[in-house]
Amino acid sequence: MSHDAEHMDCSQALYRMMEYVDGEMTADDTRLLAAHLTSCAPCLAEHDLDKVLRDVVHRSCAQEQAPPQLRATIMQRITTICDNGSWTEVTQVRRISAEG
Repeated sequence: MSHDAEHMDCSQALYRMMEYVDGEMTADDTRLLAAHLTSCAPCLAEHDLDKVLRDVVHRSCAQEQAPPQLRATIMQRITTICDNGSWTEVTQVRRISAEG
C-alpha cells in the first residue's frame, strides 16, 4: 500500500473503512487505521456508521438466500483495483457469518 509507514490520512482511511470494519486488513494496516480513528472524529463517525450499517444488513439478510446464479454472475463481473491502478479478477470469496 502506498502510505506513510506510520500514518494513514483521511482519504486512505475512508477508502479502506469497510475492509477495516469487516476485519479484512493486514495487521499493520489495521493498526494504522485504528490509530487514525483515535485522532479523527469525522473518520470515527464514518466507522461507527459503517459498522451499524453492516450489522443491520447482516441481521436483515441472515435468513435470505440469494439465487445460485446471482453469485456466479457477480463473480464473473467483479474486479479488484489495486493501489497501483492495475486490476485483477476476484477468484475467491470468503463467507462472512451472520454474527459478524
